[in-house]
Amino acid sequence: MIDILNLEKSFRKVKVLKDINISFNAGQVVSVIGPNAAGKTTLIKCLLGMVIPDKGVVLFDGKDIRNDDNYRKHIGYMPQIGHYPDNMKVGQLFKMIKDIRNISIADCIDEELIDAFHLRNIFHKAMRTLSGGTRQKVSAALAFLFCPRVLILDEPTAGLDPESAETLKSKIISAREEGKLILITSHIMSEVAELADSVLSLQEGRIIFYKPVTEILSEMQEERFSKAIVKLINQYQHAENC
Repeated sequence: MIDILNLEKSFRKVKVLKDINISFNAGQVVSVIGPNAAGKTTLIKCLLGMVIPDKGVVLFDGKDIRNDDNYRKHIGYMPQIGHYPDNMKVGQLFKMIKDIRNISIADCIDEELIDAFHLRNIFHKAMRTLSGGTRQKVSAALAFLFCPRVLILDEPTAGLDPESAETLKSKIISAREEGKLILITSHIMSEVAELADSVLSLQEGRIIFYKPVTEILSEMQEERFSKAIVKLINQYQHAENC
């Protein structure tokens, strides 16, 4: 579905992505992990077409995204922090996004999270009055709204109450079962273990490893996923230093 070939990106003299080669397939949840400045955000922005790489290509269904903007309609994006017009009401925001999308009766609309999060009850409220957690709910509902084939979710449960977090995680699992590709960035290893099929680890712009969760646990002989991840990262770092 998505193939990344020889991707590189620098900002001034800092090389943020270094020869990234990887493929993501439909029907899986991939968690992208790494410390701050690892290149996670830049990689996501390259996939979204928000950052133009210095070298390499991103292929969506075998087509170079630089030659086809239509691929974006197949992606739902949930930023870690959503920025919306302060004075716009919640209901107006959803209407505006639908109008921009120019949807027709035949288009798929998924409002399950709007209902699950009871957002219709606050359609009359201005965005500036919402708490951080409620803004997260709005962002999540917008990401799923147009039934995208690919979902890119940046720290999706950050700021959500436990019940809402479980609702969103159930939605992510359902999306995977429907054959969608879901890319998640998260610092919560228990959440990664719960949701992800595979883990992509980035450090200093390079891919450290890309492995299935079950393989990581088996190789590291650990029951706790967080301990297995730390052990595996340390193993790779030791190998590079030798």
